[in-house]
Amino acid sequence: MNSEELHEVAQVLSRDRLPPDWELVDSSSHTRVARNRTLRLYYKEFRPRSPAENVKALLRGSRAERARRNGEALLHAGIQAPANVAWGRLEQGREYLFTAEVPGQGIDLWLREALNGQLADRDRLLDQLGVFIGRVHATGFIHGDLRPGNVLASLEGGRYRFSLIDNERTVRFKVPPGKGLLRNLMQLNMLPPATLSLTARARFFRSWRRQMKDLSRLECGILGAQAYRWAMRRLNEKGLLTPEEAARAGL
Repeated sequence: MNSEELHEVAQVLSRDRLPPDWELVDSSSHTRVARNRTLRLYYKEFRPRSPAENVKALLRGSRAERARRNGEALLHAGIQAPANVAWGRLEQGREYLFTAEVPGQGIDLWLREALNGQLADRDRLLDQLGVFIGRVHATGFIHGDLRPGNVLASLEGGRYRFSLIDNERTVRFKVPPGKGLLRNLMQLNMLPPATLSLTARARFFRSWRRQMKDLSRLECGILGAQAYRWAMRRLNEKGLLTPEEAARAGL
């Protein structure tokens, strides 16, 4: 489909209707996301959160512009992300972005379901995931929401291929700030112990640390420990830890 045809699709989707072969995907109240499996396309509509958003857009670009720009920056750096296909404006200050589907499923699904408890396969996934996230950070990128579901993985020829999605708030720095690294590591740690043991988290962390040449072993260790404790506190606050798990995490 060309850009004009996709604009017509966007107008239909923006009216809360579904054209043939399109299906809705769960999203926040300020976006509308749909998928076309045949065309292997995703549609994301950005709905204004507040009047202040227009002011922010003048300074930083709109959310759609940032998503498009950040995706291109990741791809330019050799980091897999959905390629931009078409974008445009809609009524009432809304914008849309069509991106190409990237293969794979969230690493949370891999760890909970796809690996079927196979420890060797899990370890290989975590080793390679640590290398990938370490390379993302070492290149200067801090992802805006690095929850496990926003890192997709596909298995190709015995190796995992990772992609970052939901890149609207991703930022690139000359030197990634410690607070950003800490938040990203915490977000990735938001899996309960039943899904990911402390030993398994340490395996990921060791692979991540090897990519962070500008940080000392001590600095990396502090970040890893703080990220783990932060994640466990948040999981406990959400009621996702058993009393025994909370006690083992020192809560």
